[in-house]
Amino acid sequence: MDAVGTGQVLASKWDAAYGVVVFLKVMVGSLPAWTKWVIGSLLAVAALCEGYRWWRGRETAVR
Repeated sequence: MDAVGTGQVLASKWDAAYGVVVFLKVMVGSLPAWTKWVIGSLLAVAALCEGYRWWRGRETAVR
């Protein structure tokens, strides 16, 4: 057999993240604008709270 390859492509480490982002974009894409803003605001607040908790935990671990 003179087959050069199997036709399979290795996935990069960002393929899964890209798939999740596209999935969320499709799910949120049909919602009204006000619900997109509410969901985005809640996610932003959650990210800020987690960042603050991480920063405080990092600060106390040094002492």
